Amino acid sequence: MKSESVVFTVAGMCFGIILGWVMGTQQARQAAPAAPIPAQVAAPVAPAPVLDEARVQSLTAIIASDPANAGARVQLANEYYDAEMFDEAIASYEQALAIDPSLVDASTDLGVSYYYTGQTDRALAQFGYSLGLDPAHTKTLLNQGIVLAFGRQDIAAAAEAWRQVVAISPDSPEGQTASQALQSMTSAEHAGAAAPAP
Repeated sequence: MKSESVVFTVAGMCFGIILGWVMGTQQARQAAPAAPIPAQVAAPVAPAPVLDEARVQSLTAIIASDPANAGARVQLANEYYDAEMFDEAIASYEQALAIDPSLVDASTDLGVSYYYTGQTDRALAQFGYSLGLDPAHTKTLLNQGIVLAFGRQDIAAAAEAWRQVVAISPDSPEGQTASQALQSMTSAEHAGAAAPAP
């Protein structure tokens, strides 16, 4: 099987696993990042999320009265992120990190937002920054693997990131998702090896 075919087979198999993790994470989201949905795979059509305007106004008022409030800026960014307004989310995450560069979750969410806006290299660089803050940050490692797999088509590097997630926290939602993605990848590789050449 050609490497491109393996990539698309793996992408198809991993997509369902990753989409399940994304949906579960966004529903339970407090301030945690969600994994990016691969751009190459069409997601089922769903109603667009709605921005909570009252919450945005409240957070904007807090920021106006306390411009150095990084937490309020992260919460505002999360509101935009959840409404899939990624350009606005990027601006707010960047402002929060300018105030407090140690916010690893915000840094990872910024990376995911970069990916959603087609900025794969910036996403991976931001994940590198997050891992500099916390080398064992499983959400960053999981997202890094997803962007490597779907943004760069670098399956080997994605698998390495996912193996790290499993090694760090095998029973977490991220660890389980990474494990399932690795299993899907292994199954796809075995199927590709067994398939006759065209």
